[in-house]
Amino acid sequence: MKETEYREGLEQLSEHYLEVLRLLGEDPQREGLLKTPMRVAKAMQTLTKGYFEDPHKVLTDALFEEKYSQMVIVKDIDFFSMCEHHLLPFFGKAHVAYIPNGYITGLSKIARVVDIFSHRLQVQERMTQQIKDCIDSTLHPLGVMVVVEARHLCMQMRGVEKQNCITTTSDFCGAFNQAKTRQEFMNLLRG
Repeated sequence: MKETEYREGLEQLSEHYLEVLRLLGEDPQREGLLKTPMRVAKAMQTLTKGYFEDPHKVLTDALFEEKYSQMVIVKDIDFFSMCEHHLLPFFGKAHVAYIPNGYITGLSKIARVVDIFSHRLQVQERMTQQIKDCIDSTLHPLGVMVVVEARHLCMQMRGVEKQNCITTTSDFCGAFNQAKTRQEFMNLLRG
């Protein structure tokens, strides 16, 4: 979905945001808010475009037979997502490793998979698992590991209000069940 292409329901979404402004005690006819409901509706469609993209297809569109069987790491993949509990952003970096089993995918495709799952209403734990599961079920590698580090505005702006908190999640399978392989990945992340 291109930035300028929006899905069905945009107008209705805008009408709901108009009502939200009223319920918050604002005057939606105030000059600064006249276009806000539509802007928010467009932003929300962009932030949730991942529901309408197929991460498996992204990986298979650039699938290549290759005998390489060592760790492939794509680290420091920036992402932005929306916490499904408060509809506030969380953002950070994802680090993905896989060990090919006869096939590799284009490196940018790993980052695209992260984008697709992050462009949905999410919790960090599920997003981490979805990225791992998608790569595992599509590429059938010898192993996959995903580490996600994020800052959550729902923790920074409200509630506990801790500005320097970083949440780290990980998920792994296959060869990464071995502590030695996981440690190699973690050492390469720090390197």
